[in-house]
This record gives sequence, structure tokens and C-alpha cells, in this order.
Amino acid sequence: MKVNSNRDISFKSIYTNKALKKGLEFAADDGALFAATATLLLSAGARPAAIWLAPHTDKENKIVACAKSIASSGAGYLLTLGVSTPFTNAISKIDNNPQKYLKPETIKFLKNGSEKLYQSKSYTFATQLFKLGLGLIVAVPKAVLTCAGMPFVMQKVFHKPKPQKQQQQEDLTFKGKGSEKFTHGIGKILDTKGMQKFSDRFKDSNFPMHIVAATDALNTGAFIHEINRSEKIEEKRKKALIYNAGISTGLSIISSYILDKLTVKPTQKFIEKFKNANLKDPNLDKQIEGIKIAKPILLVGCVYYMLIPFISTFLADIADHNPKLDIPHKSKKS
Repeated sequence: MKVNSNRDISFKSIYTNKALKKGLEFAADDGALFAATATLLLSAGARPAAIWLAPHTDKENKIVACAKSIASSGAGYLLTLGVSTPFTNAISKIDNNPQKYLKPETIKFLKNGSEKLYQSKSYTFATQLFKLGLGLIVAVPKAVLTCAGMPFVMQKVFHKPKPQKQQQQEDLTFKGKGSEKFTHGIGKILDTKGMQKFSDRFKDSNFPMHIVAATDALNTGAFIHEINRSEKIEEKRKKALIYNAGISTGLSIISSYILDKLTVKPTQKFIEKFKNANLKDPNLDKQIEGIKIAKPILLVGCVYYMLIPFISTFLADIADHNPKLDIPHKSKKS
């Protein structure tokens, strides 16, 4: 009996852990920045370690792959940090005072029987499209910055420059009247019948996973294009880097969807136990939403940054030494 009691206390502490709950609220409030932060942490240690452990792989190809990982995560974090701030602030205002920014008929439609607007699946879907969709917005500029930053990272051998976070936030954050106009602009989009019907139709879909996968695919495609036309990266290193990026993303998306499917029931059980342990928490709805947002992000992140690099670096090195798989070079003029 004593052992079972201790075990119950241990599991209860996981569900009521303050750091976990804050992290889930962060994921619900700003999914794109949550993903960028998780990526930054994983790419700083886990991915370079996995790449370095890949067997029978050229050392220089490993260095280039590690440099790509660090440059990519740094660029993604800084871009997302700046771009996500106005969206997060605007949607938070709508959450707290929907009557000010949405038409009465919009609120009624999106609630769809829910006691509060925030509890509505349709509203959650619509607002998360803005939050998670930011990853798609920054995917191409992130790829451009990654390609441009790789030579610097390689020269400094993993030395990362200090990001000017404060300046970026000041430049990209909307304030005063501009903030209000931006919030009303998002409200007008939510007021449209097309957005409401779209949200209602796909509210039960696995949209967080789909957006994460689409973001990775777009970012990788843009990165491959930039690498192929770059004049600052050695030609003999491009092929391995391109194959590494393509193989990594392809394997990551496929395996992440499989793992996502296999973890549906365990996730539901976790949510039920989490609910029971936090029934009196005023932010319970937001934390539940955070679980659903964080799950695909962490799944894809762990697969992409820990498991796949070990395999893709090895396969990319084989492709690099296969003349049949040579990639035509595109200059900037083409």
C-alpha cells in the first residue's frame, strides 16, 4: 500500500507540475515560438551529437551538417520571435474581450454550444491557424538566412553570435493604435463566413501535425534551393548537404506521422488524468490545448534532431560519393 501511495503522489506531481503547465500555456499562446524554442534547444546539442556519432561519414560533411543545424535554429528563433509577437498579442486581446473585436453572430457561430469562446474547437482551430501558420511565413526567409549564416558558423566552429533580441522586438512589435488596428484586422478575418466554415469543417482534424509537417517541407525545399545557388559554400560539400536535408525531412515527416498515430490513445489518457488533477485550475482549457499543440512539435523535434540525423548523415555521405546522384549547380544568375 505504501508503494502504491508513493507512486500516486509521483504521478500526481507530474500532472500538477508548475513548469509543465507554464510550458503548455506557452505552446497554446504561441505555438510557432514554442516550436522555434524547442528547435533551438535540440539543435544546440542533440542534433550535432547525433550527426557526430554517424558511422563511416566524412568529417567535413559532419561539420557542414552541424553548422546547418545551428544556423537554421538560430535564424528560425530570431525570425519567429519578432514576427509572432504582434499575432500573439492580438489573439490574446480577442480571447479576453471577443465582444470588442468580433461580431455577435461570429461569437455565436464559433462557440457552437460551448460555454466560453476559448473552449470552442472551431475558435481554437481558427486562432491556431494564425499562431502555427507563422512557421510557414518564416520558412523561406529562415532558409535564406540559414544558407547565408552557415559559412560564418563553420568559420567560427559552432560559435553563435549574440542575437539582438531586444532590438528585433522593438522593431517588429506593434504598439498603441497600430496594435489595435492589427487586432481588429484579425477579428475581421474571423468574422468572414469562409473562415468560419473552414474552421468548423476541420476543427477535429490533426491540423497541428499537418502545419508542422508542411512548415518543415517548405523550409527544406527553400533551403535546398538556396544551397544549390550559393557561391559561399564549397561545391564539393553541397551534394551531401542537400541530400542530408532532403533525407532528414522526408524520414522525419513519415516517422512522425506514424508515431503520432501510435500515441493517440496514450495522449488521450494523459489528457484525462491531467484534467482530473487540475479541475480547479482557471487555465485548464489553455493547458489542454497546449498538450495538443506541443505533442506534434516535440514528436517531430525529437525524431528530426535526435534519431534522423544519425541515419541521414550516413546516407547522405553515401549519396555524396555516388556520381550517379550528382546535382546540377544553379548559379545566382539562373
